[in-house]
Amino acid sequence: MSGESTTRTAPGGRAAQRISGIAVALGLVLFLGGFAWGAVVYRPYTVPTGSMVPTIKIGDRVLAQRVDGADVRRGDVVVFKDSSWANAPMVKRVVAVGGDTVACCQKGKLKVNGKVIEEPYLPSGTPAEIMDFPTVTVPDGRLFLLGDERDNSVDSTAHLTDAARGTVARAAVSARVDAVVWPMDGMLARPTGFEALGPLSSPGPLRTVVALVIAGMVLVLGGAAYGSLAKRAAAARAARTRTKEPAGAR
Repeated sequence: MSGESTTRTAPGGRAAQRISGIAVALGLVLFLGGFAWGAVVYRPYTVPTGSMVPTIKIGDRVLAQRVDGADVRRGDVVVFKDSSWANAPMVKRVVAVGGDTVACCQKGKLKVNGKVIEEPYLPSGTPAEIMDFPTVTVPDGRLFLLGDERDNSVDSTAHLTDAARGTVARAAVSARVDAVVWPMDGMLARPTGFEALGPLSSPGPLRTVVALVIAGMVLVLGGAAYGSLAKRAAAARAARTRTKEPAGAR
């Protein structure tokens, strides 16, 4: 009869182990796949200055999606490098693109293509600029960029006397910031003030990447725990069955 009890409990135990193995394997695929996808699509940066406060603070760690400069749109927070500005990557917000006219200020607000732009990401109660600047027409293939902390940002307004009137080539952009990940402030708010001028950029796949990683981790941990619990339960059932067997059957 001991042989019969083994026969009764083994199939259930084997099925549980198969389910556990499948869950762990699928979880590893999702977990590693999510990380690999994120590593291909995103680049991490640490922002060393306060020029983007309060959106991005000094020392914040951000994730920026690798993009082609041609895909950049108004309102995007981008990472770029222009040797005439600095010898290191910089993070600023695009407020105008090729063909746009940009000026400041009308009642303390930025004007792009004659439209007043609402900028809720600016520090509360501060104007779009501390002083007015004349209308700039952005050449094709170039961008006009400002920091969100307009009082403390070396941006396009600091380069208005340059040959390019403070603009930066689209090709200088290497990435678009999607989220602040340390501290975990999350995804950047959409710059809705620019919607009247044209479509905004769509968020990158960061939420999907995070979901894959979390789902994979849950499956790995859950599958391993289920396999362990199922094995213990099968062993306990087998032990109970053996204790119920008549003495003469041994």
